[in-house]
Amino acid sequence: MITERSERLYGLDHLRTLAIVLVLLFHYRAFKHPEWIDVIGKFGWTGVDLFFVLSGFLISGQLFKERESKWTIDVKTFYIKRFFRIIPTYLFTLFLYFTIPFFREREALPPLWKFVTFTQNYGLDVINQGTFSHAWSLCIEEQFYLILPLFLLVVMSSKLFKYFAVLIIFFIMFSLIIRLVIWNISVAGIDHNSLEFWRSWYMKIYYPTYTRLDGLGIGVLISYCMQYSSGFKSMVHRNGNRIFLVGTLLLSISFWVCNEQASEAASVFGFTLVAISYGFIVLSAVSASSFLSKSKSYITAELAALSYAVYLSHKGIIHIVQTLFERFDLETSDTVCLIFCLMGCLIIALVYRILIEKPFAWIKDKILKPRK
Repeated sequence: MITERSERLYGLDHLRTLAIVLVLLFHYRAFKHPEWIDVIGKFGWTGVDLFFVLSGFLISGQLFKERESKWTIDVKTFYIKRFFRIIPTYLFTLFLYFTIPFFREREALPPLWKFVTFTQNYGLDVINQGTFSHAWSLCIEEQFYLILPLFLLVVMSSKLFKYFAVLIIFFIMFSLIIRLVIWNISVAGIDHNSLEFWRSWYMKIYYPTYTRLDGLGIGVLISYCMQYSSGFKSMVHRNGNRIFLVGTLLLSISFWVCNEQASEAASVFGFTLVAISYGFIVLSAVSASSFLSKSKSYITAELAALSYAVYLSHKGIIHIVQTLFERFDLETSDTVCLIFCLMGCLIIALVYRILIEKPFAWIKDKILKPRK
């Protein structure tokens, strides 16, 4: 949800918009909602997986291109860009959560140090400390941004780079295997209808970084193939719509496997299948022959640019809007309230952009200007 936008890659704007809509619909199910949200939003959790694939693809792609043009990676510049893109907006949202109780969608917050150190996704008890729980995915992305350039510097300077694709596949398989082990050791024996099962499943399988490397790994893998395999790149650009159909078919199969999100099949294999499916769809979005890349949309471009701010603030905004509806004796479980909630999310995201993102982008440019 925090990837950079490229004016040339219109298809990726469509996918970012899809990702944030999926997440919003999924999280809206935790509030009072129309019945149809349960059906449409059931697989909305995969929006985070789509964000992971997009982040892995775009961020590694930038680093691959920098390495090819400069024969090195400017880690300092990379971290500065990531800092000013992510941290100011995130810290402002943390400020709202920890100083304004009315903003909280639930009562109990995890300790502040876990948010500040981006380690909230480890040991996150979503049942008892579920406020701002959706920041777990940002923690994984921040850890990814911290490690990836350093990992690439080491690998690119050694013979291991020849086997880079194998390394990434190894990391993906590592996540799958460790989910299988954790399921059998820590989750399988718990009553699946109990709160303890869901607490353990989220804490030990869904949230930790080492169990969620699939999406980021697939993104890095397809970016590597696009950068270093001319045959693969040519195939992608020739067959964009076919690749989209394959990705859609695989996603349908993934949804069938993940029909019960916390089943053994979904927990072990589901995340990997979803990531692979979205990997095909991302490839389609950057293919020169795909309808996704050819269709430019002002709406999706703007929604994509707002997606990070929407992701951070949406639960608090939905909670506030529904609380205000209740105080005026208005219905909160209908589509009208949903529309107001979505409008509120977009308005606050625009406020974030004007008051936080643009000023800090200007500061970032001032800092980096002498380095160019």
